[in-house]
Order: sequence, then structure tokens, then C-alpha cells
Amino acid sequence: QVQLVESGGGLVESGGSLRLSCSASGFFLDDYAVGWFRQVPGKEREGVSCIRSRDGRARYAASYYSASVKGRFTISGDNATNTLYLQMDRLKPEDSAVYYCAADRGFNCYSGMRYWGKGTLVNVSS
Repeated sequence: QVQLVESGGGLVESGGSLRLSCSASGFFLDDYAVGWFRQVPGKEREGVSCIRSRDGRARYAASYYSASVKGRFTISGDNATNTLYLQMDRLKPEDSAVYYCAADRGFNCYSGMRYWGKGTLVNVSS
């Protein structure tokens, strides 16, 4: 049974940093596309960053980011602990949202991924 559990959200001042974690079980991280999404109430869910599956990395770049976070956020995965991370630096108030971890077979992340965590709230004060 696939499970994803996020942690690490909280309140931080503008310009600060947070690291989100997503503990995955029921599958091997390397075999799936895994990524982070975020959602503000009343708005559509937005893709933040993705690590492609092993098969995807054989054909394309290993990871990618949305334009709004590129250069500030870093995605990484630890296969030994089956954990996905999102290091968020130089945070801005507009980064405030519920952040979700998601996973699916296939090369890429997309809005309709099969498996989702329950989310962790990030609140950046100005």
C-alpha cells in the first residue's frame, strides 16, 4: 500500500528557509516520478518541482522546477530512507500554501498523479 506523509511545514519570515520531507512507503522512490505541489485556498494546485523516475532520468533531465521557485528551491531524494525532500530558501509570502507530495509511475509529475499525501502548511510572513 502506497503512503506519502509530509512534514516540515510551519511559519517562517520572508527570506527564511524551510525543508519539507515526504516519507514514502509501499514503493521504491527511484521507480516512480515523485514531486511537490502546492495549493492556496481558492486557487488551482500548482506543480512546484519533480524528480523523474529512473526510466525518465535515462531520457530527460533528472528534475525540474516551476519558474516561480527555480533558483530558490531544491528537490532531492534519499533512496536509503525512501524520503523526498524540498529545501526552500529565500521564501516569499507568495510561497505560502499547503504543500503536497505526490507519486506515480511514469516519467514525469502531473496534476493527476495517483498517490498523494495529506499536505503540510507553509506560511511565510512579510
